[in-house]
Amino acid sequence: MADTSRPAGSSPTGGSGTGEPDWVAFQASPEFGRLRRAVRRFVFPTTVAFLAWYVLYVLLVAYARPFMNTQVFGNINVGLIFGLLQFVSTFAIAIVYARYADRKMDPLAAELRPEIEGSLR
Repeated sequence: MADTSRPAGSSPTGGSGTGEPDWVAFQASPEFGRLRRAVRRFVFPTTVAFLAWYVLYVLLVAYARPFMNTQVFGNINVGLIFGLLQFVSTFAIAIVYARYADRKMDPLAAELRPEIEGSLR
């Protein structure tokens, strides 16, 4: 296995003379690791929560018809409200993700960008 560690302050700009950056070294860098952890910290729990919410909705539609057919007001029943809440939760996740990315991921990516773009020249 190749050693992808690098001394502090050094840049993984590729020593092959081709001008191509050493993408493996960038991926192994601590800065990229922090960015990857920030992404995973949001994406994994959010995905699990949304999929659980979606599976609950599908199971209720399939096996709890009397509950889902309960009229709330007029022709609006619990099933319709839950279905619409699927859309609401999707938009809410998108908004929360954008804020999280602005606050946590974008600053980490901004640290990496000059180093990566500088190695592409």
